[in-house]
Amino acid sequence: MRLSKSARCHRRRPLQSLKYGRWLNEPTKAHASDTDLSVTTDASTDFWRKTHYGFVRDNGHFYAFQTEGDFTAQVRVQANFEHLYDQAGLMVRLNERRWVKTGIEFSDGYGLLGSVLTNEASDWATGRYDGDPSDFWIRVTVQSGVLRIQASHDGQTWPLVRLCPFPEADHYLVGPMCCTPERAGLEVRFSKRQSGPALGKDLHDLT
Repeated sequence: MRLSKSARCHRRRPLQSLKYGRWLNEPTKAHASDTDLSVTTDASTDFWRKTHYGFVRDNGHFYAFQTEGDFTAQVRVQANFEHLYDQAGLMVRLNERRWVKTGIEFSDGYGLLGSVLTNEASDWATGRYDGDPSDFWIRVTVQSGVLRIQASHDGQTWPLVRLCPFPEADHYLVGPMCCTPERAGLEVRFSKRQSGPALGKDLHDLT
């Protein structure tokens, strides 16, 4: 999936419009404006490949923007996670076999902060989130073959969530992601989207 010129040019603004993304698996109910993307998830939607469960799911909702080369992207996510595997955050995608999704996922009675890195098969790294899981920021940086995930409760300080290898490419697809494997009807609001060149900050610089 390669995006139009209009979709690419809007990523360069400090706060980018959310009107110009392109859906992979468009939900029945969604609305995008310059400032917000509102989504209500469809039933039995997910992104997963093989590990433990043995199945492949690639029907989650992903609202993609194309970025050229290394980048940093972030977004604010607001949702009431209540049912098993309710999830929302950001996705970075090369194709159906190589991607990462990260954000909050409801599991074991809590909204957990985590990520799924997929290279033919998926892993799952997760843990308790100290902030309010119904209102958080998530940031992803890809630079020189390394992927860095950070999360924030206020959009100001950004503790590290994950650091891992990720394939180098001349362009990536990145944007809001949400899905509900066990139900339909999770309402998610994405806002304050930013995307641009990789920040290039020191690993322990949390700004």
